[in-house]
Amino acid sequence: MSSYKVLGLFSRSFSLDSATIPTDVQEVLKEYAENGHVGAEKLQRFLVEVQGEAQATKSDAEHFIDLQLRESKLLPKLHSQGLSLDAFLHYLLNPLLNAPYNRVVHHDMTKPLSHYYIYTGHNSYLTGNQLSSDCSEKPIISALLRGVRVIELDLWPDSNEENIHVLHGRTLTAPVELLKCIEAIKDHAFVASEFPVVITLEDHLTPSLQSLAAKIITRTLGSILYFPEETESFKEFPSPQSLKRRIIISTKPPKEYLSGKSQKVSESTYEKDATQEEPWGDDLPSYSKQIDSHTKDPPSTVPPEPDYEESDLDSGTEVPEHEHPTYKQLIMIHAGKPRGGALKDALAVGGEEVKRVSLSEPQLEKLAKEYPLELIRFTKRNILRIYPYGLRLNSSNYNPLVAWSHGAQMVALNMQGYGRPLWLVQGFFRANGGCGYVKKPEYLLANDEIFDPRQKQPVKVTLKVTVCMGIGWLERFGKKYFDSFSPPDFYLRIGIAGVEADTIMKETKIMEDEWIPKWNEQFEFPLTVPEMALLRIEVHEHDMSGKDDFGGQTCLPVAELKTGFRSVPLHDKKGDELSGVRLLVRFQFI
Repeated sequence: MSSYKVLGLFSRSFSLDSATIPTDVQEVLKEYAENGHVGAEKLQRFLVEVQGEAQATKSDAEHFIDLQLRESKLLPKLHSQGLSLDAFLHYLLNPLLNAPYNRVVHHDMTKPLSHYYIYTGHNSYLTGNQLSSDCSEKPIISALLRGVRVIELDLWPDSNEENIHVLHGRTLTAPVELLKCIEAIKDHAFVASEFPVVITLEDHLTPSLQSLAAKIITRTLGSILYFPEETESFKEFPSPQSLKRRIIISTKPPKEYLSGKSQKVSESTYEKDATQEEPWGDDLPSYSKQIDSHTKDPPSTVPPEPDYEESDLDSGTEVPEHEHPTYKQLIMIHAGKPRGGALKDALAVGGEEVKRVSLSEPQLEKLAKEYPLELIRFTKRNILRIYPYGLRLNSSNYNPLVAWSHGAQMVALNMQGYGRPLWLVQGFFRANGGCGYVKKPEYLLANDEIFDPRQKQPVKVTLKVTVCMGIGWLERFGKKYFDSFSPPDFYLRIGIAGVEADTIMKETKIMEDEWIPKWNEQFEFPLTVPEMALLRIEVHEHDMSGKDDFGGQTCLPVAELKTGFRSVPLHDKKGDELSGVRLLVRFQFI
């Protein structure tokens, strides 16, 4: 038995031998191994015939062998022999050399923004629940580093109407300065992706504070802020490609030429402004009154003043127009919400300028049942943003697939929480190199017809998944993490999240007392809408008490899966990768 450490990939060494090799892999080795090794020519054949990489060359195979041997710290003289049997298995389990999906941007990024699903956060500044957690720039940074491209900020006056707070209005959340949030966005916007970041503003400001917000935003972001020329109107949104490394603003345009005197943002003003997102909508009238009994204004905790000269930010200071555009001029994507009446009216389309409309989770469900074709027609040119139900006080989330299936581009989830809906979002945006923009399927964009999600669709393809084995739990967690007295009993829950006809979950058998379980089980998933399907995998450790332990999870976009044997890294409940913990899975499309 050989044992070695794969540098940069496995936190600790682990051992494999012929007894560990899954049955399917053993069959492959019979075909492609010679004298106990897989050489460059045989590896090339394997890449073409099993892995579906038709363009693979002998040079590619030699390169993979070289990389695997170097990372395995094996002697260079072994290079001519190729990979030994366990080295070949380590190669298959290497997620950098044998990833399950394409890790580079490969979608056409030259179409209008409305043609893409965009990785979107809700109340991006909250550190926890929706009622009493702190507001901070830190969750914004975390979201951007994960690839989120739409950041939401709620803007409120402080108690003196002299400064701008970011907080969840009329709750007990402690505020953070707008300046800190904008600085965080500037510093971290393009670490994970070069494609544009959208800041959606829920604006509860007086006209003078809107002017202050414009100055803070323009002075902080400088040249990376994109805003349209005064004469520019959008019959079609610009493309992600044309907006690379730019930040854009989306909010409701302020009413024209409001009185210059300060107008206090009162409860009555707020409730009448149906184009802004209410903290609770109609969901919590009694709780809203309870909050009001504690505070008539937003929380009174006042952060330090912005670090600007007083003369610079005086709301009465005259600033040259070319230097500081007005608040209205900063808005590239004009936003709104349904104003009472029929929800259907918000989805009216015509020759007017494109726009963004926000709907709550219950509003979407109602429209999806009653007017699905109108939803899809609207999202061909316009942007639809969905936000969570007001009763999700603990920052839980909803199933995003209903919104995606009807063409909604900005499906906003609470990134500070975790759970299965957030796992779906994280998996969905692993597509297209993880850049935060995923091209919508053509059936949702076609001009000649409107896709009807109510009609039963035929099976287009069947995904065959063979779960071979898993590794890494012992090295990652230690001997007593799952059970103090024996090795763990792992099993998988595996299935599809997608349109209703495709959604299903199945389970493997329980592998008792195995740190390196070999399931060797096959599953078939017929798919009617493979473009919208996500492969869900969860690992659990069976416990006789009935409370099984969590062993990792992942979601993978089916449309991006590479065929063949692939290394599938697992993640924790928050979506962070569990270093060294992975599965060997074979994917085939029938």
